[in-house]
Amino acid sequence: MSIYALSVKRINGEMVSLEKYRGKVLLIVNTATHCGFTKQYEGLQTLYAKYQEKGLEILDFPCNQFAGQAPESDEEISAFCSLTYHTTFETFSKIKVNGAQASPLYQYLRAGHAGISTAPIRWNFTKFLVGRDGTIVARFDSKVTPAQLDEEIARLL
Repeated sequence: MSIYALSVKRINGEMVSLEKYRGKVLLIVNTATHCGFTKQYEGLQTLYAKYQEKGLEILDFPCNQFAGQAPESDEEISAFCSLTYHTTFETFSKIKVNGAQASPLYQYLRAGHAGISTAPIRWNFTKFLVGRDGTIVARFDSKVTPAQLDEEIARLL
């Protein structure tokens, strides 16, 4: 199965196929609005502004599984991101990333791709980098800042 076979839910409830992103470099991030790492939204936006025209897409998936740090509604989260951090990349509907109710996307991301950890997501702002061909290139812990991904993203673009 390919990542492009999956669909995800937008804030408005509409399902969108990841096929839409074929040929793009994807940075997929589980996020939260009340987390010590929330300021990473600023760095994510910086990467997006720098590389979006070259083919980078950042897919933001709020998740309330870690200490209830994303308690707001989808609409409130989206407004918070755009008003506080001026994000222009798409924020999707809130999901679960671990356990039996993990979203199909996160089940896929943790399914045992070459060199990618299958361990449960440990915290908010875990990042998956996906190449233009849909291959999962890397998984980064929350402590890895968006700025630290700049060279890797530039190489893939």
